[in-house]
Amino acid sequence: MHAHAHHHPTPPQRRHRQYFVLMGVCLVLFVLAWSVVRLWSVPAAVAMCVVAMVIPPVAAVVGNRREPGERWWDESGDPESDRWWREAGRPRRRRPSPALTARPRAPARTAGPPPQ
Repeated sequence: MHAHAHHHPTPPQRRHRQYFVLMGVCLVLFVLAWSVVRLWSVPAAVAMCVVAMVIPPVAAVVGNRREPGERWWDESGDPESDRWWREAGRPRRRRPSPALTARPRAPARTAGPPPQ
């Protein structure tokens, strides 16, 4: 018996495969709806197209989903660009607004006897 090493697809390969399968199902639904199913039932063909219409946004979400432990999102591979984005994404230390740090002013003097 020949032992085969099981190749597990990497997350990007898995995402690409899922995306293309979903888009293939979408195309098959459209083609079957208007080339075959409409001959028997136009409402069924329309229903198939409505289902097919929902698939591309779902495929886009599936194709761009980030899996646990993946860093393709965080790092571009270009050290200068990655450094720039890290600096841009770092929360800045905010200085308090001058209006909040200004010393309270003494109340305006009114006409009357001088304070003692």
